Amino acid sequence: MTFQALRIIFFDEKVRSIVIQTLVLGVIALGIYFLIQTTTYNLDKRGIDTGFEFLKNPAGYDISLSLIPYTAEDTHLKAYFVGLINTLTIAVAGCFVATIIGFTIGIIRLSTNWLFRNFAYAYVEATRNVPILLHIIFWYTVLLGLPKIKEAAMFLKYFFLSNRGIYSPAPIFQEGMGLVFASVITSIIFAIFLNTYAKRKQEISGIQLPVFLINSGVIIFLPTMVFIFQGMPILWDHPTLKGFNFKGGMVIRPEFIAMLIGLGVYTGSYIAEIVRSGIVSVSKGQREAALALGLKKNIVMKLVVIPQALRVIIPPLTNQYLNLTKNSSLGIAIGYADLVHGFGGISLNQTGQAIEIMAMVMATYLTISLTISFFMNLYNKSVQFKGNT
Repeated sequence: MTFQALRIIFFDEKVRSIVIQTLVLGVIALGIYFLIQTTTYNLDKRGIDTGFEFLKNPAGYDISLSLIPYTAEDTHLKAYFVGLINTLTIAVAGCFVATIIGFTIGIIRLSTNWLFRNFAYAYVEATRNVPILLHIIFWYTVLLGLPKIKEAAMFLKYFFLSNRGIYSPAPIFQEGMGLVFASVITSIIFAIFLNTYAKRKQEISGIQLPVFLINSGVIIFLPTMVFIFQGMPILWDHPTLKGFNFKGGMVIRPEFIAMLIGLGVYTGSYIAEIVRSGIVSVSKGQREAALALGLKKNIVMKLVVIPQALRVIIPPLTNQYLNLTKNSSLGIAIGYADLVHGFGGISLNQTGQAIEIMAMVMATYLTISLTISFFMNLYNKSVQFKGNT
């Protein structure tokens, strides 16, 4: 290498940056290669097979909560999907509950009512300063203190509450129920288009259509009429106490309820502060101008304040959704049959394929997180102020 070449490498900024980045990538590649080689050698030395063939083997264990048919004779791959569905279920339900709690408490935090305002403040401070794992264990312990199965509390005649969960009638769909579901989907599509049309009409003419009343009527009336005309094609399987447990119906396990309450209450306290800060970020003059036009306070909050506050609320709200999804893995502490508890725990112990299983679990959580971020970023882009570029 000549002196001129060395001079170019050290004094030309563009060439120097390329050389440094190449060296860094080379070091990273060597590190990965060394890690793979060492891991392969150690696994071979201990007689541990590598690969994903174990996914075809029978799992050999039961899962207490499964939304799809599953038995111990099914494969580890099906156990993976059962855990994935359970993880997605608690994540979606938890985000829904946390959002409702967060927005409600966040608005109450700014109330002029002293009692409501300080109650919301106490909730936020008390909840955020207790680890989420303790929240989950606390609610699970409370649910275990409910009446035993033979002393289950009955309410609304067909519902039973015990320390094994909430037992309720299970629907059995008959022929014709497909049209009812189709009418529900049609009503929702109509509601979306009507909401878009009404928003554009209001922006152009200032006329506000009763969207909520129309959509509520359509979503309730159309499926109800189809349901009646189809002869009410649904039967109910009621739970009955036989021996040491209820037979028939369906049950919501205490593990799921504890996870839902724990994740919802804990994350809702953070969302409440996000909502409060978003509302406070809106200029006071916006509220005063809207009130000066004769709008009611609830209309001002709905049509003036919240739409502007969303541009501040959405980015940190996305982080809370991601945190809640990842915190769902703490369900292993109370035996909730999520991805980590079943596939990442029992399957790992039975097969010994730690690297493959952990790689699948990590890739799954990464995919879920990236998907949430993608859709939330799209929504965030839609609520941002549009300016001329």
